[in-house]
Amino acid sequence: MGNKPRIPPAGHRPKPHAPGMDQIRQHIAADAARIMAEEGVNDFHTAKRKAAARLGLPETKHLPGNDEVDSALQEYLRLFHGGRLTQSLRRLRGLAAEAMRFLSKFEPRLVGPVLSGTVTSASTIELHLTADTPEEIGFWLQDHGIPFTQTDRHLRFGGERHETFPAYSFTADGVPVELCVFGRREVRETPLSPVDGKPMKRANLRELENLLNGAGEPDTGPG
Repeated sequence: MGNKPRIPPAGHRPKPHAPGMDQIRQHIAADAARIMAEEGVNDFHTAKRKAAARLGLPETKHLPGNDEVDSALQEYLRLFHGGRLTQSLRRLRGLAAEAMRFLSKFEPRLVGPVLSGTVTSASTIELHLTADTPEEIGFWLQDHGIPFTQTDRHLRFGGERHETFPAYSFTADGVPVELCVFGRREVRETPLSPVDGKPMKRANLRELENLLNGAGEPDTGPG
């Protein structure tokens, strides 16, 4: 004798079909990418929360990873800002090279969107510097008449360890530049990328100049 089909209780209504989680994540990632590209937002978490709110979704559920938003942002920029992207990227990398020459005594390394190539109008030139004390950077900027603000930079390392580093910010030709200062021993450990959680890619001046000269992408491994 076969099993009888289960009869739902009186008054029971089947739940309406909801979009799959993957589809929701894709919608949030696409809208977050547009927000970053068009609205001057350069923080992944802020962009995701804004996108979720506009889509009428809870801010804490179904949020895509930063890597998903970054992929959507790359695609959005390619489709809608292809021509300008190439010009903007070259300009930002040129300014980064000038800043690195100016700060050469502090062993600068370029990190972030200007190195990866995923830049928007809100992108910051991010440099990692090495110094015996953070004050050396401030004195150097003061001696050259460069107005700056001092702040902190929160970075993540392996094992979910978070560290705070002193940072200096100034503007060069209308573009924000951020200098994160590492000690001689601290610089040996590479922070993790906020995009994919892997050790950040960092490029020295020679590697950046190779990029500007069309030599292709450098081997910018951790270091």
